[in-house]
Amino acid sequence: MTAQAPYARLSPDLVLDAVGACGLWPDGRLLALNSYENRVWQVGLEATGDAPATPVIAKFYRPGRWSDSAIEEEHTFARELANDELPVVAPLAFDGKTLLHHDGFRYALTPRRGGRAPSLESAEQLQWLGRLIARMHVVGARQPFVHRSRLDRDTMVQQPMQAVLTSTLLPASLQGNYRAAAHRLDNAIAQRQEAVGEVRQIRLHGDCHPGNVLWTDNGPHFVDFDDARSGPAVQDLWMLAGDDAAMEALLEGYQQFRDFDHGELALVPALRAMRQLHYAGWIAERWHDPAFPAAFPFAAEPRWWEQHVADLHELADDLE
Repeated sequence: MTAQAPYARLSPDLVLDAVGACGLWPDGRLLALNSYENRVWQVGLEATGDAPATPVIAKFYRPGRWSDSAIEEEHTFARELANDELPVVAPLAFDGKTLLHHDGFRYALTPRRGGRAPSLESAEQLQWLGRLIARMHVVGARQPFVHRSRLDRDTMVQQPMQAVLTSTLLPASLQGNYRAAAHRLDNAIAQRQEAVGEVRQIRLHGDCHPGNVLWTDNGPHFVDFDDARSGPAVQDLWMLAGDDAAMEALLEGYQQFRDFDHGELALVPALRAMRQLHYAGWIAERWHDPAFPAAFPFAAEPRWWEQHVADLHELADDLE
């Protein structure tokens, strides 16, 4: 395992051995799931008695990204939500531990929970999601994260900007243009945050895009708390709201369980801009991982970076 190929040794046999080390009995069936930051596998288990065994999901954490304390804090939050009977997928504990170690890797096991994508055109489903997110935030507001980062300009703008500027992906001819556009957007984000003023920071899911919500006949449940961090409540709403009507439906459900500071809505353009800038920095920082050039080949093309610079200016225009 090296920084250039962090998962080079993560073979199917190692995955099976790691699951077996927890006292489970893998049946040899493995399915690699779509994940770039970590490596995630569905692992089939031997049946016990007459009932078929439900597979588990094994997530192997990217070396060096989070400290053990930060991962354990993510797990504690997810299990706290589950203990309050919220429909979230929380890690399983073995001998009282949820963060597991095997052959140099850190990993966690969760039950497999299926489902389909939510219908974000349905006001009823959006209201349901709003109620669920509000209940998550009631729990999230009880105490702060200590070891996990905040949703701020340092982690979402300045660090990704530096990753791009030091990457070989950004064409030399665009260095100056990118730097100017990124700094302009950073200043616009800072001005918007200053205009909004202080907002309450709570524990969040952090990455509430539609892919992290699964819907069943019993309603929605949330998966993947890997990006859980501290931030404003609106962060867990805006990615599910395609327009003002969708946000209104989300908030109609949300406010049945928790008050919402409507002043936070003015942060949405800034949060959207931070995410877009962070996305390019994330690709640049992870480019040494062989999975990234295969998954994001467009990032090696100058025209993509030309468009990215134009997008940053457009986002700044919206904020200024």
